[in-house]
Amino acid sequence: MRYTERVRKFIIENFTEDNIILGVIMKNLYDVIVVGAGAAGLTAAATALKYNKRVAIFDLGSTPARKVRASGGGNCNITNDAVKYDKYHGKNQNFVRGALSRFTPDDVKHWASQHKLKLIQKTPGRYFCDNGADAVVAALMNDVRGADIFLNQHIDNITKQDNLFHLGKCVGRTVVIATGGISFPTLGVSDAGYKIAKSFGHKIVPLRPALGPLVITDWDAKLAGITVDAEIKIEKSVVRDSLLFTHSGIGGPAAYRASLYDIGNGITIDLAPNTDVFEQLKNAKQQNGKKSVSGILGEIIPDRLAKYAVQNDTRHIADIKDADLREIAKRVNEIRIPGNKIRHHGMSAAEVVRGGVDTDQISSKTMESKLCPGLFLAGEILDIAGDLGGFNLHWAWASGFVAGINAAAVAQEF
Repeated sequence: MRYTERVRKFIIENFTEDNIILGVIMKNLYDVIVVGAGAAGLTAAATALKYNKRVAIFDLGSTPARKVRASGGGNCNITNDAVKYDKYHGKNQNFVRGALSRFTPDDVKHWASQHKLKLIQKTPGRYFCDNGADAVVAALMNDVRGADIFLNQHIDNITKQDNLFHLGKCVGRTVVIATGGISFPTLGVSDAGYKIAKSFGHKIVPLRPALGPLVITDWDAKLAGITVDAEIKIEKSVVRDSLLFTHSGIGGPAAYRASLYDIGNGITIDLAPNTDVFEQLKNAKQQNGKKSVSGILGEIIPDRLAKYAVQNDTRHIADIKDADLREIAKRVNEIRIPGNKIRHHGMSAAEVVRGGVDTDQISSKTMESKLCPGLFLAGEILDIAGDLGGFNLHWAWASGFVAGINAAAVAQEF
């Protein structure tokens, strides 16, 4: 049955004065309805528009792409040359492979070039927008010219009847849910997308903060402010990056990246990666016996950390037993923190969310729901969280692109 015939049948069965109502419905009829005007949603909408589809975009806030504006400290870490499936976390890490293969870092760079956005690398392979995040948002909004945009919308319910989706007064052939996660609550985020997904039978993997600081019980606040290159081991995984000691635990890139993992079994911190501190101390004991241990350690790690590691022991290193030196070395190379003493700081300090819509119920090739044909999901609402460094924005671009192409293709079938 062709689409217009299907609509006419629906009206005749449910309304009187069908010709008048048909005109009203056709005015509010869209090929693709996108819920969420963030990176993934705007990319999906722009992609569908390229296929000459009629598109509506709904967002609960007054300003589109709020997280994009805040990303990268206002410079928008737009992509990373290291984009690969193993940079992502979730119940099914392999889920991202299809989308990442279809929309690569080179595609992002090409898009930026088309919009005259100058990209710079602050570290090798990690791209920021030299024009600022607002310029990225302006480019995204330029791409969705032609779509009807509805801001400040309260959306927590979408229904489907006779193969058509109903959102308020609007009717859609397909819907893309791209409402993001619930991190950054100050930006006006919502759990509406999870509610909509659940209403269509989708499971939600429990949500928790990620890419944020970690709180450690009985932490010594005197260490606050110290920054050191460190390695954090989480079972078989290892993260190496800059670590910041805070008043309540640890922060900085190393802690943020470690927070992506399941830390229930604890973590081990090495404050001097690739340095066998015990061997260094033993050698110093033979060669510089009159030096203090903290003086020797101060050549390896910051002085404040060195004094903390030796617990203010001022003896000459020659006067300290090897067994005691080994214990001191462990306080540098092997700081073990059990899982029951660690907790995430909270959604307010998290950049992304771990958990979300279970990817087992989503096609990795199309981003379409396996439970509800015509329903697509993209971006952070899914149980996918990327590493620090532009990986989450890239996932938004890639999954939004794939969802937009396939939503347009399904709409074409009507």
